[in-house]
Amino acid sequence: MSTGGAGATPAHQPVRHLPVMFSEVMEGLAVKAGGTYLDGTFGRGGHARGVLAQLGPAGRLLVMDKDPEAIAEAGRLAHDDARVAWRRGSFADLARWPLADPGLDGVLLDLGVSSPQLDVAERGFSFGKDGPLDMRMDPDSGESAAQWLAHASEKDIADVLWTYGEERQSRRIARAIVARRGDAPLLRTAQLAELIASVMPRGDSKIHPATRSFQAIRIFINRELVDLEAGLDAALERLKPGGRLAVISFHSLEDRIVKRFMASHAKAPPANRRMPVELPFTPVLRLLDGAQKAGAAELAANPRARSAVLRVAEKLAAAGGAVAA
Repeated sequence: MSTGGAGATPAHQPVRHLPVMFSEVMEGLAVKAGGTYLDGTFGRGGHARGVLAQLGPAGRLLVMDKDPEAIAEAGRLAHDDARVAWRRGSFADLARWPLADPGLDGVLLDLGVSSPQLDVAERGFSFGKDGPLDMRMDPDSGESAAQWLAHASEKDIADVLWTYGEERQSRRIARAIVARRGDAPLLRTAQLAELIASVMPRGDSKIHPATRSFQAIRIFINRELVDLEAGLDAALERLKPGGRLAVISFHSLEDRIVKRFMASHAKAPPANRRMPVELPFTPVLRLLDGAQKAGAAELAANPRARSAVLRVAEKLAAAGGAVAA
């Protein structure tokens, strides 16, 4: 969900929003005028408004987000357009929303952290702007990053940095965090970023030494990969035959989960010689266009789109035959 936007902006001010891979998402969803669509990561509504513009009077747009500022924006959109309904919460729970029970013609998940979240220092997502060490997408739920780092064991911290950030120096960083908190708590993003930088070996990497650690802690605090797996299952359950699932990921951990999920429902698993009988396989999804990346023009206007990967799949009829889009 990392998108281009203005700098730190008060919550009540509209943020200039450049939704990532907008044209590709609209093409992938193939919006039907009378359809029902769910945007599970509303953010500031860039993609959602694109869907809404293609819906007719009978169409419906359901939007979800954990972020209270995003939901406030969704509420304003719903106030102006009766076709819109909103729900605060994770897309992992989309199958529990009664409005989705009749079935969906499309689901969009734009993963990760959004530019408004990155650009507001008080949210604590960015090491580039000093702010409280929070990182929660829903600031009213769960532990903040500072609270977790204050009590987590050295092993647990190292495991999180390695598992969710693929940080090779995870043990060294974890050891430094535990040592530092013995003197004073880590409460600010700048404190953590400077500490990580101080123990990292010098190299020629173009990324900030704290990049992987901040990503890892954020993913862990927000249960992002757990929610992603649950959300993909829920989306498939609620999609109608012919409905489209479009997912934008921003790092390899997310994309790996999305790729494997779609492939597991679209392609028969490799033959297993140890199985006496080959199990029948009925595809549930049809993959569309493979992994898509942002084009050169978009990257020039919005450098944060460089890591975006879009995957789209269409749900097939129960009998396994393809459904016309």
